[in-house]
Amino acid sequence: MKFDMHCHTKEGSLDGKIPISEYIQILRSKGFNGMLVTDHDSYNGFRNYRDHLKGQIGDFVVLKGIEYDTIDAGHILVILPENIKLLLMECRGLPVKILQDVVHRHGGILGPAHPCGERHLSITRTRAYKKNPDIMKDFDFLEGFNSCESQDSNMEARRLAFQYNLPIFGGSDSHHADCVGTAYTEIKSEISTESELIQYIKEKKETGYGGEYYQGTVKGRIGILNHVLVEAFWFYNHFASIYRSHKRKLAMSLLNQ
Repeated sequence: MKFDMHCHTKEGSLDGKIPISEYIQILRSKGFNGMLVTDHDSYNGFRNYRDHLKGQIGDFVVLKGIEYDTIDAGHILVILPENIKLLLMECRGLPVKILQDVVHRHGGILGPAHPCGERHLSITRTRAYKKNPDIMKDFDFLEGFNSCESQDSNMEARRLAFQYNLPIFGGSDSHHADCVGTAYTEIKSEISTESELIQYIKEKKETGYGGEYYQGTVKGRIGILNHVLVEAFWFYNHFASIYRSHKRKLAMSLLNQ
């Protein structure tokens, strides 16, 4: 089965421009069998599919994931079993070690998105990794091909996957329609639920991956100004994490009851 494992929708990501219905149409037209919805700190894109589209799209598989903004280790892709609903996943700002513990305690899997990409956004460019590279041992997979990254970034990511024996995902990281389906992950079994994907990855079964590089990224268009945006993300992420702190503490307290 052919999946795009890194998808941002208009309904779920502030910077997403593609309604999930259009996303599904484009992927189907390109021969994909499914997608993993990975909006930023939100399940709203998947909820839109669940409430308005489920049962209307034939055998195309839509799985629920999320791209979580940690406070210390950049962006992490998280997949939980379909029967698990955690408010905490929509409250950005957890340290990566706590995120790993919470996800694993609830039967999920997680792995770094674009692990060797931009400073602050990608785990190898963060303080958590620099303090303890073996934090990688507590991940279940990593993204080894991202259409919006450079060849060097993806090559470094794959070396990291081989070093820690982690399954590799390919994902387009699409925010615009012309990027959809530019990367893929091939699964050698029939997958229709999050639990089936989780089991497949936990057993370290083979994944194929690849794609083409997207030329329309924001960082490609604005050049050196992208460095300003990247540094600004650090302040935005910390401010947003502080803003979410009360809701995050409440969600953590519910987990511990």
